[in-house]
Amino acid sequence: MTMSPHEIQAYVLTYLEALDCQIMERSPAHVTVKLSPEADKALTNRPYYWGFVERVGVEPETMSFTFVFDPEAYQQITEAAEAKAKASQPVQTPPEAKPDAPKETILGRYFGITPSMPQLGPGRILREDVVYGSRRLQQIFAAAREGGAFVNLFEQAAKRQIRATSPAVYEPWLGVCFKVEFACDLKREELHFLGISLRSGEIIEKFGSKLSRRDLSPRLAENMHAQSPKISLADAGAALESHLTAHLSRLDYSWAEKAKERLQLELDVVDAYYEAVLREDMPETEVTEDETVRPVINRVRGILEPVPADVEMAAESTIQQTQDDVDPDQEKAKQAVIDREAMKLQYENRRTEMIWQYEPKVKVTAISSGMFHLR
Repeated sequence: MTMSPHEIQAYVLTYLEALDCQIMERSPAHVTVKLSPEADKALTNRPYYWGFVERVGVEPETMSFTFVFDPEAYQQITEAAEAKAKASQPVQTPPEAKPDAPKETILGRYFGITPSMPQLGPGRILREDVVYGSRRLQQIFAAAREGGAFVNLFEQAAKRQIRATSPAVYEPWLGVCFKVEFACDLKREELHFLGISLRSGEIIEKFGSKLSRRDLSPRLAENMHAQSPKISLADAGAALESHLTAHLSRLDYSWAEKAKERLQLELDVVDAYYEAVLREDMPETEVTEDETVRPVINRVRGILEPVPADVEMAAESTIQQTQDDVDPDQEKAKQAVIDREAMKLQYENRRTEMIWQYEPKVKVTAISSGMFHLR
């Protein structure tokens, strides 16, 4: 799955507008924005600065960015604007450039002269390409998930209700959006947005359709009364999980049986190959895994118990001291033991990879939830 530049821009703009960021300039290829304090905290990774601002209680200086969603189109727009500006200016001898006066900063105001920040753009507007897979887009995804993991919204009342003599009553609902992954060597995902009334226990599938037709706000409307729930959040969440589990149990899982068959075929191929390799004749010279061979085998295998450094150095020293006295056949047998252990480890890893890739599994994750007070 991927996203087009237009979809990325729509998503980023929705996030920025939700956090009350100031849009200074935009085009189909980019947007220049001054971040709000909340967005600055989420995206700029400046904990020490914000800790200082909050302790001192001064007005914060948030950062500005130019997010480019289509680098090629933005480059063409920039070059055309520069060419137009250059053509409109009269040719004249440029005056002697004077350095701009340094801008006063919060740290400079309280601690004197501070090192100047690199000027990465006009007015320190930083440019970043926000394309699918970029670090900044992944950061915005993570910030949106963290900030929107749980919401508390109220349905807004009509004007006639505000002027009514008696308040209207809200019914509390718990809504949870579940992501279901059906995975083997192939993968399919589904979203299930379920809602449950905390008064009656009624469960509604496709709860998002019910919400899309209503005007929701985080503020409680005037002349409205929120009822207290009869069902706890823990019991409501368990009821939604049971409902989803019952729905999943009724699905067709023939794909899982086919995935197991493909897994068995892959394991048969891997077993046949490595069993043939491991059946190869070993040298006739008998060798035991003494303290000279074992540290080397452990280093090749990377087994769970670590080899102490002093033991390994002692083993290597012993090998070096007796190198001239070792029989070639005995040395060949030791190397064969090491190679065999390495091949066994490779065999185990290959089987583990095949099982992880082909074994059918169903994973359910709650990606977002919220309390919705509806009329």
